[in-house]
Amino acid sequence: MPPPWPPAAPPPACARSLADLLVALSAARALPKGQQLHGHLLKAGHLPATASSHAPIAHHLLTFYARCALPGDSLCAFLDLPAPPSPAAWSSLISSFSQNGLPAAAFDAFRRMLAAGVPATDRNIPSAAKAVAAAEDSSRPPLAPHALHGLSAKTPFAGDVFVGSSVLDMYAKCGHLADARRLFDEMPERNVVSWSALICGYADAGMHSAAMEIFRLALEEAVPVNDFTVSCILRVCAAATLFELGAQVHARSIKTALNASPFVGSSLISLYSKCGLVECAYQVFGEAPERNLGIWNAGLNASAQHGHTTAAFQRFMDMQNAGFRPNSITFLSLITACSHAGLVDEGKRYFSLMKEYRIEPQAEHYAAMVDLLGRVGRISEALGLIESMPMEPPEYVWGALLMACRMFKDADTAAIAAKRLFETGSRSSGAHMLLSSTYAAAGRHMDAALVRKAMRDAGVRKETGLSWLEAAGEVHTFVSNCRRHPRSNEIYNVLEKVGEKMEAAGYVADTSAVVKDVDKDEKQATMRYHSERLAIGLGLLIVPEGVPIRVMKNLRVCDDCHNAVKYLSKCTGRIVILRDNRRFHRFEDGVCSCGDFW
Repeated sequence: MPPPWPPAAPPPACARSLADLLVALSAARALPKGQQLHGHLLKAGHLPATASSHAPIAHHLLTFYARCALPGDSLCAFLDLPAPPSPAAWSSLISSFSQNGLPAAAFDAFRRMLAAGVPATDRNIPSAAKAVAAAEDSSRPPLAPHALHGLSAKTPFAGDVFVGSSVLDMYAKCGHLADARRLFDEMPERNVVSWSALICGYADAGMHSAAMEIFRLALEEAVPVNDFTVSCILRVCAAATLFELGAQVHARSIKTALNASPFVGSSLISLYSKCGLVECAYQVFGEAPERNLGIWNAGLNASAQHGHTTAAFQRFMDMQNAGFRPNSITFLSLITACSHAGLVDEGKRYFSLMKEYRIEPQAEHYAAMVDLLGRVGRISEALGLIESMPMEPPEYVWGALLMACRMFKDADTAAIAAKRLFETGSRSSGAHMLLSSTYAAAGRHMDAALVRKAMRDAGVRKETGLSWLEAAGEVHTFVSNCRRHPRSNEIYNVLEKVGEKMEAAGYVADTSAVVKDVDKDEKQATMRYHSERLAIGLGLLIVPEGVPIRVMKNLRVCDDCHNAVKYLSKCTGRIVILRDNRRFHRFEDGVCSCGDFW
C-alpha cells in the first residue's frame, strides 16, 4: 500500500531524537553522516519543514552546516524552515555567514531580519558586530560600526557584557580606538573579551604603551586573562623587542598553563625570534604540546629570518608530513629563506608551487621574489617580474628593487624604479635616500645632491635611523652621533679604544655610501658613530661577559657598520646580535651569520 502523501509529521519523541542526533553530529562536525541524515529527512518528507515539530530539525541542520563551514547549505536549511523564521533561526543564519568568512552576507541577513520585524537580540548583535569588523574597509559602510552600536543601545541588552564586548571588539578592529576606549570605560561589567579586545586593538594599531597599560590594569584587577590576551601582549613585546618583559609574560603563562595553547606558543616563537634568541624560539616549538598551522608558520619564519635555510626547508616538509596544508604565510617565509641565502631556483620553485595549492601570489610574495632576484644582481629580471604583476605594485615592491640597485650601484634602474614609485604619489623618505645613496655609490654626487634637494623641496623628511638596546629592564635608544645618553663619554671612549684595535687588525672604513661629496676624514667621522655602534658601545659597558649584546635597528645596517661590527666581535671576543629591517645578523669571532649577504 503506497505511503500517505504528504507524510505525517513524526511523533514528538521521534522529532526530538532526530534533533538530538543532529546536535551530536554538529558537535563532532561529522559531515558525511550529517549529509546522510539530511538525505533521509528529505526522503521521509520531514523537510522542508511544514509542521512545528519539524522546525527544530531544520534549525539544527542549519547549525550543523554552519559548523561544517558550509554556509550555503545553512542558507538552504534556513529556507526549509516554516515561515516566518524564528529569531533564533535568523541568529543562526547570521552567525553561519559571520563565522565562515562572509561578512557582507552576514550583515545583509541582519538587515533583512530587522526589515522583517524581528528585533535585535543578544544572540544576533554579536554576530553582526563580528561581520562589520571582518568586512574590508572599502566594502564596509562608513557609519556601520556606530549604527550598530546605536541600535544595540536601544535594546534591552545595552548593558549585557557579551553584547558590549562584541561592540567594543568591532570598534577596535575597525580602528575606532577612541570609541572602543570610551565604551570600555562606560561598561558596567567587563569580561576577559572586553579586556582582550582593547589590548589587541591597541597592539594592532602599534600603540604598544597603551596595550601594556591596559594589560597591567587587567592584572591589577585580577582579570582571568586567557590565551588570546596573552598572545596579544606577547605580540606587543615582539614588535617592540621587549625581551625581558616578554620573558616575564612567558613565565606567567607557564604558571597558568596558558603556554600549552598553540596561539600563545606561536606568539612566543615570534617573540624570541624577533629578539634574536632563535634557540629559545626553537625550544618553544619543540616543546609545544599542540601545533596548529600558526605555530608551524611561526617556527618556519623564525628559521627564515635567521638565515637557517636548511632548517626552514626541513620544517616545511615536517609540516606537510604532519598533515598541514601550507598557506600564503608559509610560502612567504619560504621565499624569504631563499632570499636570505640567494637560492634563486629554490625560490622560483616555491613561488610556482603556490599555484598547485590554489594560492594566488600577493604583492608581498612578489616583493620577496624581487628581493631574491635583486640580491644576486638579476636586476633586469626583477624589473620584468614587477612589470608582470597582476596588481599595481605597492611601494615596498619598488623599495625592494631600489635596495638591489643600491647594492649593485645600478643608478639607471634605480632612477626608473624611483620614478615609478613617485608616480604613485609616494612620499617615502626611504626611496629618496636609497636613490641618493645609489648615485653616491656610483660616484654621481651631483645627481645625489639633486635628489636630496628635490626631497627638501617636496617637504619629505628623512626617516631617523634609530638603534636600541634593552638591558636591566631599560631600553636605551640612540641616533647617529648622539651624546644625550648619561654614559656618552664612556661609550665614545670604549669605541675609540676598540676602534684602534680594529684598525690594527685591518679594518678600513668604507665611505662609498656617504652621500655628501666631502673629504675622506669627514666621511670617516660621519660613519664612525652610527646609532648601532653607539648601542653596541653601551653593550660593551653594561652587558655581562658571555651574554650576547642584542641591538635592534629600524633601518638597514650600512656596509661599513656591518664590516666594523665583524672586526669588533673579533677584537673584543663578544657576540653581537643585530637586527635591522632586513634580517638578523649574529657576529661572532669576526664572522656574520648572514655571510655578508643581506
